[in-house]
Amino acid sequence: MTLEILTPDRKVFEGEATSVTLPGTLGFFEILNHHAPIISTLEDGKVTVRNGSAKEEYYFIRGGVVEASDNKVIILAEGIMQK
Repeated sequence: MTLEILTPDRKVFEGEATSVTLPGTLGFFEILNHHAPIISTLEDGKVTVRNGSAKEEYYFIRGGVVEASDNKVIILAEGIMQK
């Protein structure tokens, strides 16, 4: 799936991912390839991006929303905290 992580001032990540784990307002949840359409609010916390290999990337966001549709995931974060 295609993943984008955006803040009001820049594009933080754009690329392919096999899964992404997000800090939802009711707890962490995961979006996989071909996930059903979803829109959800996000809390401050860690976003884990996996691309199929052993490598994982981490981003620490300050709230926001996520939308997944047609195998594309867009995370609109209020900001990115230092790792």
